[in-house]
Amino acid sequence: MRFRIIAVGTRMPSWVEEGYQEYAKRLPRDFSVEMVELPLGQRGKNASVAKAMAKEGEQMLAAIPKGDRVIALDVLGKPWSTEMLADNLGKWSMECSNYSLLIGGPDGLAPECLARADAKWSLSALTLPHPLVRIVLIEQLYRAWTLLNNHPYHK
Repeated sequence: MRFRIIAVGTRMPSWVEEGYQEYAKRLPRDFSVEMVELPLGQRGKNASVAKAMAKEGEQMLAAIPKGDRVIALDVLGKPWSTEMLADNLGKWSMECSNYSLLIGGPDGLAPECLARADAKWSLSALTLPHPLVRIVLIEQLYRAWTLLNNHPYHK
């Protein structure tokens, strides 16, 4: 099982990189997580947000490997508890599937990405800044892994 986190935004602040790496390095080698960063679409006074999101969506869809199951992180998605995520991880490991997890940019995910998703997951009813989502996501993957493996971290 492999997870590919496909996220809009490059050149994250050091606190984002450090937070992400702290949890990514804790995962065992057989729990593969890869981060794929995509550039933000052009935004500004004369730039259309819809066009920027469309460009981000095209890049995101192109970065999804053939055959991957897709999970879109979206505030309107279904909320999962950590225990539910751990249950899902257990099921997914039996399926031997690979997964792409999509994190949108400052304006969210393009409609085409949401349409492509096999599941939509909400980390919170709060709107989180897209850089912070990376840290919350990797920490929750690590926490769910610890639950499945009776590791004391989750207590």
